[in-house]
Amino acid sequence: MNNEYNLRKWRLILGGGENDGTGVSLGGDELRMDRTLEALYDSERSGGLGPSSPNVSRWLGDIRTFFPNSVVQVMQQDALKRLNLTQMLFENEMLENVTPDVHLVATLMTLSRVIPDKTRETARQVVRKVVDELVRKLSNPMQQAVTGSLNRSMRNYKPRHNEINWDMTIRRNLRHYQPEFKTIIPEQKVGYGRRRNALKDVVLCIDQSASMGTSVVYSGIFGSVMASIPAIKTKMVVFDTAVADLTEELTDPVELLFGVQLGGGTDINAALTYCRQIITRPMDTVLVLITDLYEGGNEAEMRKRAAELAAAGVQVVVLLALNDDGAPSYDHANAEFFSGLGIPVFACTPDKFPDLMAAALGKQDIAGWAASEDLSLRK
Repeated sequence: MNNEYNLRKWRLILGGGENDGTGVSLGGDELRMDRTLEALYDSERSGGLGPSSPNVSRWLGDIRTFFPNSVVQVMQQDALKRLNLTQMLFENEMLENVTPDVHLVATLMTLSRVIPDKTRETARQVVRKVVDELVRKLSNPMQQAVTGSLNRSMRNYKPRHNEINWDMTIRRNLRHYQPEFKTIIPEQKVGYGRRRNALKDVVLCIDQSASMGTSVVYSGIFGSVMASIPAIKTKMVVFDTAVADLTEELTDPVELLFGVQLGGGTDINAALTYCRQIITRPMDTVLVLITDLYEGGNEAEMRKRAAELAAAGVQVVVLLALNDDGAPSYDHANAEFFSGLGIPVFACTPDKFPDLMAAALGKQDIAGWAASEDLSLRK
């Protein structure tokens, strides 16, 4: 029985025909599964799906029936690449059947300028579904990490009433509990600091070239979460050969992502020049530059801008990627130069980013932190 099962599995892998050799015939759901695989991975023999085929929507439904979500996402990406099915994103019915994920959002961002009006709202709903899910997953860790770091480094022991950290104040004064009144006398109040002014500034400077698509998605979501934290002032800058300040869009990550135009060249020098202009408190600013460091502009000037920012006291961190896509491609020479300035350079996964920001805001050794988290740059 087990041998028969293995043979059927190998038949699905090999795809039948002259390369098969198993002699196994399929029927029922296994045959339907085989046809969904054949349409994608043996498209020359099967005729494929075809960008205008009415079967694409059915195929999208079939793969969700037969395969787990992680495999569905891989197959959708393979369909876009192997069969050039970007056209499938221009039809409402097809968009509604696609399983949303970060890669799909990046694809929609790439195509945002050419998506027809009739499908634009559906595309927006797809993006919102992914964004809402990621915000639910990432918001609490980010807020807890950032506020915890600031609370530890900037305690205020003479707070105004609206600045009191009640949790810490209660803990600090438990020994003053009055059983007869069932209350605590807060002899020492603990506060967050003056909430009217941000304690720290954060600038997210993001390369929006096509290779950085998923990093842009995660950056936009994290930027929106940080913008909701009163203790820090967050700005978001995106760039290709031009620079755009999307800070005003941080309140709505979906609108922010639709404001990004993936693709085009890369001018890191122009981006750093703009960031230097908007940084008013260098000693209290963390600049996170998210790029693969392939400079299409003036490389010498880019290096000069980076050195100026570091010398001014800005805590600069370079992330070669902010995603779960594995080791990124990057410019090794520029990475070495930045590292020589004392600027840490590494790739970061989304689950580690809140802790990274907490470490940066707390003025910790980021290179040491990255090494301890196994994120340090390897050549």
